[in-house]
Amino acid sequence: MVEASNQRLGSPELSALIRQEIRNGNYLLYDRLPSERVLAETYGVARGTVREALGRLAKENIVEVRRGSGTYVIGPDQVSVPSPIETASPLELIDARFALEPHICRLAVLNGRRQDFDHMQTLCDRMEQNFDDPAVFSEADTEFHRALAQCTRNSLLIWIIEQITSVRSQDEWTRMRHLTLDPEIIANYNKQHCQILEYIRERAPEEAANMMKTHLETARLSLTRAAEA
Repeated sequence: MVEASNQRLGSPELSALIRQEIRNGNYLLYDRLPSERVLAETYGVARGTVREALGRLAKENIVEVRRGSGTYVIGPDQVSVPSPIETASPLELIDARFALEPHICRLAVLNGRRQDFDHMQTLCDRMEQNFDDPAVFSEADTEFHRALAQCTRNSLLIWIIEQITSVRSQDEWTRMRHLTLDPEIIANYNKQHCQILEYIRERAPEEAANMMKTHLETARLSLTRAAEA
């Protein structure tokens, strides 16, 4: 709970405090707030002040006062629910990539350009040169998959991949990366990256898509084993 100061609160200050409680997640969407009497005692104000404060929040469509029932959180100011990016697990990341990246490979065959492929080759070379450095490898790996999405020339897909890629910055993904990335798995990933790129260069969409599925299955198995360890 947000603590009230010793200074006498007016309805504007009280409405701000209750609004902050909602933002902090102490009152969730559709929750019923404490009664006017309880709020008055909690914040050391008169019940009339509570009533005015709730009226302000009702005008903002943050709460709804239901005669004979109470006051309920209804409004858009309720922002305590974390985004999917903040809560996605590494396995959820892999599953989302399964849904998109094989087809991204097909579109890369159709729309990719020589300079795109040259850039991806540079990234493959960087990953191969840093098989013993998980941090450098992971950075180049992320950029490889981002570059693959850029080949599609599809702005919506590129945006979606950017959202998925941002999960890699979360603490849980960083922890799992440290657990899974050893020289052997990095070498395997590098081989798969190079094969995906080779199929794309050869304009072989289904072969590229299938290799991407193999790559993601390898990553998923590695993550599953690490989670069970």
